[in-house]
Amino acid sequence: MQLVFFSLLALAPILLAFVLLVVANRPATQAMPMAYLLTVLLALGIWQVPFLQVLASTIEGLVTTLEILYIVFGAILLLKILQISGAINKIRQGLLGISSDRRLQVIIIAMLFGSFIEGASGFGTPAVICVPLLVAIGFPPMAAVIASLITQAAPSTFGAVGTPIIIGVASGLQDVQAVQEEISRLGLNFSDYLGEITIKTALIQGVISLFIPLVLVSVLTGLFGQNRSWREGLGITPFALFAGAAFALPYVLTAYLIGPEFPSILGGLVGLMIVVPATKNHWFTPNTNWDFPPPAQWPETWRGSIQTSAPENTGKISAFKAWMPYILLGILLALSRFHFLPFRQWLQSLQITLPNILGTDITVTTQPLFLPATIFIMVVVITYFLHGLQPKQLQLAIVQSFQKLLGTALAIGASVPMAKVFINSGVNESGLASMPLTLADGVSSLAGQTWPFFAPVIGAVGSFVAGSTTVSNMMFSLFQFGVAQQIDVTSSVILALQSVGASTGNMIAISNIVAAAATVGLIGCEGIILSQLFLPLVLYLISAGILGIIATLIF
Repeated sequence: MQLVFFSLLALAPILLAFVLLVVANRPATQAMPMAYLLTVLLALGIWQVPFLQVLASTIEGLVTTLEILYIVFGAILLLKILQISGAINKIRQGLLGISSDRRLQVIIIAMLFGSFIEGASGFGTPAVICVPLLVAIGFPPMAAVIASLITQAAPSTFGAVGTPIIIGVASGLQDVQAVQEEISRLGLNFSDYLGEITIKTALIQGVISLFIPLVLVSVLTGLFGQNRSWREGLGITPFALFAGAAFALPYVLTAYLIGPEFPSILGGLVGLMIVVPATKNHWFTPNTNWDFPPPAQWPETWRGSIQTSAPENTGKISAFKAWMPYILLGILLALSRFHFLPFRQWLQSLQITLPNILGTDITVTTQPLFLPATIFIMVVVITYFLHGLQPKQLQLAIVQSFQKLLGTALAIGASVPMAKVFINSGVNESGLASMPLTLADGVSSLAGQTWPFFAPVIGAVGSFVAGSTTVSNMMFSLFQFGVAQQIDVTSSVILALQSVGASTGNMIAISNIVAAAATVGLIGCEGIILSQLFLPLVLYLISAGILGIIATLIF
């Protein structure tokens, strides 16, 4: 009974954020400071976390906030530059040339192109790239945000070249005696064990990914169509399943043959290479095109404050020049993440460390050049010369980009420190485990043998709070391993479900929602976005849970 009580207390900040955002429809700039305050009060009053530990955790969160703001700034700046040069309008023309059906466009851009970017860079980068690109070709800003966040679930499992597995899961399990004993019993080494987790994760995600395009377009037509009809999304079932398979097969095969570094990159890239020509040749495409209502009929909640329309006159800019910044972005992001190339080491050479903040064991390290925003800015500089812009145009783009960060700063500046206080609450004088582990213990004690169904939920909660698949895996991998041993099921399956749940939670992470919304001026609409993502989230977690139960019977 005591465990249930403390688990409910640990859940309170998450519930408060949800109620304020979704039920009370308060903006994140109001909801997240309240959730942060409640987390601090619980940490100090119930968990008895030392004040300096709470303050150091807040400082750690503020450093991470600056990193996120830097990424958002880079994305908005690139968008502004492409608007000014006329490239966005040229890109719009090209994408409409592939297909004018919005359902096909969202699969190609948000899912396939977004997966490639997520696999290369992580950090929620696909949303801040794909959202303005979708808006530029005629999507309502709200629809673009929802679509881009839904498609984050599968690629973020192996985002940033496998970081959630290589660092997230590995950090949670490494050098733990019980884990080493289990690995020895299986006749594996640690690398092989991570490989087992990778394959099972990819299999579960691969099966779900077959149907994600169908869910994606059904949400699009059901929420943003003239008729608000889910059936209009189901009208492209053959094409959606074809696109899902074009992504899922290389995704799973890459995980099996190579490892966790490249499934999202190759899944997205191979998917694009298959689906784009198929679309042009009208394979599996519908007979009639689907579109949004005319912009004059859009509700205010669909609109953003950032104008993403480009001048009709694109000058002499060619389609190749217009697309070149995005091509360079994808190439440079991928090159900067490969361990066998020197670029990663060069970018990581500048490292700023704040050791033992305020005398605690909390150390913050940031590598500003390694953040995706640095690649954004490099591409902006190249684009400035490539598109023949003037200094005044660059200055205007920089000023406007900074102005758009003001509303974002407070929301992220409260949500990330809240997550850090939540995570670091294990250092306390109460004898309690940290808040996330206390919450997980309470859920597992209630679930018992049905745990495989609920395991993804814990991963999702971790990402919702921390805003990171990697951090969720760090927090909960050892806990999930322990539960697997208690209920006598294959531990690699439960850890795969943790990874799937963590990446699914990425679609509702407040920091990701705020960052995506900021690129098109939807700050203040976070509650609406969260509520519209709730059904896809639940469907994803239920699917993962059912597959998890099946997997425990097979493996």
